[in-house]
Amino acid sequence: MTHNFDEIIPRRNTDSVKWDLAGPDVLPMWVADMDFRSPPCVVKALEKRAQQGVFGYPLTPAAFYEAIQGWWQRHHGFSLEKDWIVPVPSILTALSTVIQTFAKPGEKVLLQSPGYNHFFMAIEDSGCEVVANDLMHDNGRYSIDFDDLEQKASDPDVKVFLLCSPHNPVGRVWTREELLRMGEICNRHNVLVIADEIHSDLVFEDFYHVPFASLGPDFQSKSITCSSTSKTFNMAGLQVAYLISVNPDLKKQIEHTLHAQGQLFLSPFATDALIAAYNEGEAWMQELKTYLFENYLFLREFVAQHLPFFKVTPLEATYLVWIDVSALKKSSKDISNALLKEQQLWINPGTMYGANGEGFMRINIACPRVLLADGLERLKKYLG
Repeated sequence: MTHNFDEIIPRRNTDSVKWDLAGPDVLPMWVADMDFRSPPCVVKALEKRAQQGVFGYPLTPAAFYEAIQGWWQRHHGFSLEKDWIVPVPSILTALSTVIQTFAKPGEKVLLQSPGYNHFFMAIEDSGCEVVANDLMHDNGRYSIDFDDLEQKASDPDVKVFLLCSPHNPVGRVWTREELLRMGEICNRHNVLVIADEIHSDLVFEDFYHVPFASLGPDFQSKSITCSSTSKTFNMAGLQVAYLISVNPDLKKQIEHTLHAQGQLFLSPFATDALIAAYNEGEAWMQELKTYLFENYLFLREFVAQHLPFFKVTPLEATYLVWIDVSALKKSSKDISNALLKEQQLWINPGTMYGANGEGFMRINIACPRVLLADGLERLKKYLG
């Protein structure tokens, strides 16, 4: 490999959410934040911007939109128009903006559970009600309960469906057929689809990400896509993301909400970093994906040898591994608390992602392998 993903980068005392919320001996493997340096092209772009030394009000340059267009065409086979793209500071901003634009307080937002915990928070903070379409778990693999989805989407109070594609935390890459069925159900009941595709670049071999908006005009006109460079290139702290809306009426409403919230500018550091990542970071990303998948294989083999009563959910995408720990006959929250207290290992309990996450844990494997090995040894020691 050209890039050294085994390098240990000290992150304590750098105001890191991942590392500085933990105690001095805690190994954090929880929040979706990689312990790798961003690509050299990103660092170089930031250094160049800093050297200018003037940080006035910025414009979003044409190169920002062109970089997004080029990336989606090359990696996902989807041609975007510049006018479809809306810059936003973060995916969380995007999700909250869309919910507040298209669902009034007291109305309902549909999601699939277990699901990204900030989905629940964004819905509830907007004064809306969460409606869960629980995923079905059978022999280690998750699938969609389409009958339940149809029933819940038919409720006239359900206005929005938050689709996580690829899915966090269960690691599924939805097939074209699954996406079509979900889209058809939502279209029948006039439910707007919000596709969170932030993990779309981190899909492993034998799987292929299908952008929801690429399914056809009927799906494009009734959906909004959210994405960012933050997961792919470890840039969450730079606060850069974007929405994609083919429907000009939907886009206009979103922009109105953003203006009302004062979300008018992206940092020039953020735009320069995205441009560099999308235009020059492809080789780095491919090496990252190889390293991440090798980490997954390392974890899977360790569990098979030392923790055979655990079941590792097959990882099709993301760097977040979903592990069935129900054999311990303890709540996932109790396990998580005990690991933190007794072994200084911080991993997330499954119930963070909905009630049907009980019996599971989510572990972040985007770290040098020596840290992953340390975390797994701590898990093994806890089980004694």
